[in-house]
Amino acid sequence: MKKLFYTITLGIMVIAGCIIIPFSNQATAQTIKENTMNKKVLFVVTSHDKLGNTGGKTGFWTEELAAPYYALADNGVLIDIATPLGGQPPIDPRSADPSSATEDTKRFDTDSELKDKLKNTKKLSEVNQADYDAVFYPGGHGPLWDLTTDERSMVLIEEFYINEKPVAFVCHAPAVLKNVKVNGEYLVKGKKLTGFSNTEEAAVGLTDIVPFLLEDELQKNGAVYSKAGNWESYAVEDGLLITGQNPASSKLVAEKLLQQLNLKK
Repeated sequence: MKKLFYTITLGIMVIAGCIIIPFSNQATAQTIKENTMNKKVLFVVTSHDKLGNTGGKTGFWTEELAAPYYALADNGVLIDIATPLGGQPPIDPRSADPSSATEDTKRFDTDSELKDKLKNTKKLSEVNQADYDAVFYPGGHGPLWDLTTDERSMVLIEEFYINEKPVAFVCHAPAVLKNVKVNGEYLVKGKKLTGFSNTEEAAVGLTDIVPFLLEDELQKNGAVYSKAGNWESYAVEDGLLITGQNPASSKLVAEKLLQQLNLKK
C-alpha cells in the first residue's frame, strides 16, 4: 500500500484542489515519435573531396551525418540523401579516426543499410522540396567548396524556407547559406545563428586553407553570429533556421529539428 501511494504521488500533483498529471519523459518521447512517423527529411551532403591545394582529402564529417540521421530515423522520420554529383559522397578521413568515434559513428560503421544508401545518393538536380518536410545539411570542410556555390542547393534552401519548412545545418554546413537569398535579401540577414568558429578553424590548422572563414562571411551578410567555447555543444534556433557550431552539436541540432517536425501539421 505504501509503495502504491508513493507511486501515485510521484505522478500526480494537487494544486488548489485541482489534479495535474504531468507528462513523463517517456510519454513525451512517444508522442513525438507518433507525430514524426513518416515525416520526410532531405539530407544534402557534399561531393567535394579535395582539401584546397594541400593534396589532402576532405568530405563530410561522419558524426555530423550519423548523429542526426539516427536521432531522426529512430523517431520514424524517413530520410533521403542527395549530393551535387549523386552516388557516394566522400568521407573526411579524419572523422573516421578512432579519436573521433562516438556511439553514433560506431553504429554507422556497422550499418550496411545506411552505407548502401550513401553509395546511391540522389542528385540534387533530381530532388523536389515538395516531397519533404525539412532539409538538413551535415558539415565537414567539403561544403565550403561545392555547396556554397551550388545553384540547385541555393534554390532548394530558398524553397524550403518560403514554404515554411525547417532548414538545419551543423558545423561548416551553415556556410552554404553564404549566397542564399529570399526575396532579394540574404537569408541570414538579421538571423541568429552559429557555425564552426574562427578559433576552432585555427585550432585545426586550416585558417589559411579554407576558401573563407564561416564566422566572418556570414556576419558580412548580416547574420547575428554567436558561439560557445571550442568543441562545446551549441545550437541556435531562429524560426525555421537551426544551426549547430561543431560536430558535438550534431545531436542537439537534430533534437531541435525533431521538435519542429513534431509541431508541424
